[in-house]
Amino acid sequence: MISLLGRLLRNVHAGDDKLAWTDPRLAAPYTIQLTSPAFAHGERMPKRHAGARLGDNISPAMDWSGGPDNPAAWVLVMEDPDAPLPAPPCHLIAVLDGRMTGIAEGELAANNLPALVSVYPGFGKRLGYHGPGPPPGHGPHRYVFQIYALDAMLALSPNAGRDDVIAAMAGHVTARGRLDGIYEG
Repeated sequence: MISLLGRLLRNVHAGDDKLAWTDPRLAAPYTIQLTSPAFAHGERMPKRHAGARLGDNISPAMDWSGGPDNPAAWVLVMEDPDAPLPAPPCHLIAVLDGRMTGIAEGELAANNLPALVSVYPGFGKRLGYHGPGPPPGHGPHRYVFQIYALDAMLALSPNAGRDDVIAAMAGHVTARGRLDGIYEG
C-alpha cells in the first residue's frame, strides 16, 4: 500500500524553487566546494547515511574549502526538493563555528555535537541530522546539502526553525556551496 501511494505521487515534488538555495535573501557567489568522502555530487548516498527506517541515520563527513577567509560562522542545511510535500523537508539545520573546515561522520547527531556546532529544529521539529527517507515507490530523491559562509554570528533562539534561520542569515551570506546526494527508498 505504501509503495502504491509513492507511485501515485511520483510526479508530485516540493520543487527546487522552494530550497533555501533559491531564496534571494541568501544569494551569494557559489565559491565554496562542499565535498564528502561518502559520495560525490549527484551520486547515491550510502545506506548508512539513510534515515532510521532505511539505514543507520549517521551523518556523512563533510569538508569545505574555497570560501572566504575567517567567516564568522557557517550554516549547513540539508533539504529534499523531491518530497511529495508543499515545501522541501529540512533534514538538517546546523550553525558551525567559522574556524571549522569540516565535520566528521556522525557528528551532526543531536546527541553527538562538537562544542562548536549548534543544531535547530528541522522537519517534524527534529534536531540534528535526519537522513534520507523517501517514500517507497516515489523514485530517487535528491538531498541537497547547502553551506553558507556568514559575516556575522546569528542571534537565534534554541527553537528557531528553518524560516527563522534563513531570515537571520539575510544580508550576511558572503559565499555558498552545494553537494547533492541521491537516495531511493
